[in-house]
Amino acid sequence: MLICVDMERYSGRGNVQQYEAQQDFHRLLREAAGEVGLQREGWTTQQSGDGELAILPRELPEAHLIGRFVPELNRRLRRYNASRLPSARIRLRIAVHQGMVHLDGANGFPGRAVVLVSRLCDAAPVRRALAACPDAGIALVVSSDIYRDVVTEYPEQIRPDRFQRIDVLIPDKQFQAQAWLCVVDEDVAAWTGGESPEPSDGVRESRPGEKAGTGTGRGGAPANRAPDPAAGGIRTGDIRVDGQNAVGHGAMAIGSVGRDVRLRPGTDR
Repeated sequence: MLICVDMERYSGRGNVQQYEAQQDFHRLLREAAGEVGLQREGWTTQQSGDGELAILPRELPEAHLIGRFVPELNRRLRRYNASRLPSARIRLRIAVHQGMVHLDGANGFPGRAVVLVSRLCDAAPVRRALAACPDAGIALVVSSDIYRDVVTEYPEQIRPDRFQRIDVLIPDKQFQAQAWLCVVDEDVAAWTGGESPEPSDGVRESRPGEKAGTGTGRGGAPANRAPDPAAGGIRTGDIRVDGQNAVGHGAMAIGSVGRDVRLRPGTDR
């Protein structure tokens, strides 16, 4: 079992803030692990300034890590952050995976599993999901293996319905993986007003049970393309909305215009 942990907005802190964040980061991890019976002394770790990669003992129950340690750490983070300014808060992205790892590498832990869990932890959808929930302490992403073998097998400890499937593509690193994402103690529907975290180029997020690359975006259009402005409906952002549109029960009819960013073929510019 591998767990990769990274602090949000670490590089924007000053020297003293980084020092204090590192101290509190390790203390919170140690206290949360001890509270649920997981001793940090048995974890093999590779440290970075803003986080760590840990290889966990084989005998550690996977469901215990996700179902008890992560929620306990989230509770402690929420309590810690409640009395601090946003710039001094500690919020974490956590990725969990399993696989073969060399523990005697000359410069870290070699292994495809290490690459995968590190990429998931740093994925744009995970960053956006945490940013969309300002009161949350943890955005948790697990590999498909962990979701299948652990999350869905222990619903009494972990709520599978709180996870959302994401497909992550990083073309310049030739990386592609499917994973499952949740923000601990937050409803996935609250991330962006009932929608998935906005996809970046090469990334498509989908809801549990939905086939990747399908589904609908704003206005009921397929999520992988912008709706046709001629179809009407109230829109935000850079898409023109023409004609009479009613908003809500008993509302007045209005016409609204945004910037033209998409022209049909043959349309005069």
